[in-house]
Amino acid sequence: MQALNSNNTTNDGRIRIVVADDKELFREGLVSLLARRPEVEVVGQAEDGYQALELARKLSPRLILMDVDMPGCDGVRATELIKAELPMVDIIMLTVSEEDKDLFTAI
Repeated sequence: MQALNSNNTTNDGRIRIVVADDKELFREGLVSLLARRPEVEVVGQAEDGYQALELARKLSPRLILMDVDMPGCDGVRATELIKAELPMVDIIMLTVSEEDKDLFTAI
């Protein structure tokens, strides 16, 4: 494992990312797209919010791409937990929902 800078990037400047989504096909597709970017290193994948929290603690990513709607611990709750413990981690919420409630909750 490479050493990290204070901004959670690798020494070669790549952004460390965790992808959290319960749909494996979507998650793998997103990881595949990100792998094409030389400035990105996908360091972990999570199927639910609790796994995302565990990976955030363990892997110190710079960014988490977080699905809003996941079983167990959804993305909104996982974001609250992660930001409370690891405020330096940025989180981008992902959703296919067009429901206003879901969108406002994510924001």
